[in-house]
Amino acid sequence: MTAMTTAPVAAPAPSTGHRPPARLRAWATRAPLLPALIFMIVVTQLPFVATLVISFFNWNALYPKARHFAGVDNYREVLTDADLRQSVGTTILLTVSVVLASLILGLALALLLNRKFRGRGIVRTLLIAPFLVVPVAAALLWKHVLFNPEYGLFNGLLHYVGGPQPDWISNTPLIAVEAALVWQWTPFMMLILLAGLQSRDHEQMEAARVDGASDWQIFRHLTLPHLRRYLELGALLGSIYIVQNFDAVFTLTSGGLGTANLPYTVYQTFYQAHENGLASAAGVLVVIGSIIIATFALRVVSSLFREEVSRA
Repeated sequence: MTAMTTAPVAAPAPSTGHRPPARLRAWATRAPLLPALIFMIVVTQLPFVATLVISFFNWNALYPKARHFAGVDNYREVLTDADLRQSVGTTILLTVSVVLASLILGLALALLLNRKFRGRGIVRTLLIAPFLVVPVAAALLWKHVLFNPEYGLFNGLLHYVGGPQPDWISNTPLIAVEAALVWQWTPFMMLILLAGLQSRDHEQMEAARVDGASDWQIFRHLTLPHLRRYLELGALLGSIYIVQNFDAVFTLTSGGLGTANLPYTVYQTFYQAHENGLASAAGVLVVIGSIIIATFALRVVSSLFREEVSRA
């Protein structure tokens, strides 16, 4: 019997190529993003840092030589000044009313568009159109085409039925601003809620119908809980914009008749009173409020993504 011998397996030849270290590969991957990052820093962060620095100075543009460091006096004045406090209250009232009305109307339109009917695509396109209009153009449309007491559409319809001819902006200035903003932001809420409706579990809906649940019960116990995250997202994103809204207030009322919100007050303080330091302090507070709202919005978005991944 002969002994069988096996030849030793040759070890693989070492690779001659040199693999770059992990840190260098990471930098090579991020390098294409650096120009965009630098541009974003220059455009957004540097002006904010300059605004933050100016906010600590007593700085009137008409008297540049009298500029001096004031500490937190500008912030104290922003929080204690009666006009600025009123503008903060107007901003809160405007934001809450516009967001709530837009959400309710957006939900109703989303429920309508979630049904199948002839011409649904055309109706959806027409309903989205207000959100695509430039904000200043939308405000001018409401001011001259709809609200004008002499040739506006609203008074034209009232004249046709023998009704009164009110001056909408003078009589109800805040409602006029709110109406223009609701008209523009309802399509945005509708799109978010329509996406939520189309992501529902259809098998669960069919099972509820088989068990004898009515449409109202399905809406109350299944649809609304499912839409909670989408409602929160729409409310937060809408609030970020409405808090910073300037176009509608400036175009419709020029901040008069009790409609001056915080962004318009910042503009008025900066360009009319020339108080650079005070305006910068108010602007910093607006940015801080927007960042707080945006933080909650990002959390809602991330939770939505996690839910979609878990479903998949």
